[in-house]
Amino acid sequence: MALLEITVVPLGTESTSVSKYVAACHKVLEKEEGIEYELTPMGTVIEGEIDKLFEVAKELHHVPFKEGAKRVSTSMKIDDRRDKVSTIKGKVESVESKLK
Repeated sequence: MALLEITVVPLGTESTSVSKYVAACHKVLEKEEGIEYELTPMGTVIEGEIDKLFEVAKELHHVPFKEGAKRVSTSMKIDDRRDKVSTIKGKVESVESKLK
């Protein structure tokens, strides 16, 4: 499994608010099979097979255009481990265990 952190930013909109675009992206994620995801204050982390993550990222990039944005800037970070299974939950638990 790989992890993808994605931030999709609509530009050229009538408002500085982006929550409606984030919600529209998450509606797309709710329908996707074979992934797990978690909303964060600055983006979304998605867990799944790497090819699936690229497909989902492309779909998410197009969401703001469908919602009326004139321009979209999408940033992604990928963590693709091949030595062991990596999950969103596992990464958080690893850090939390070191805080104790």
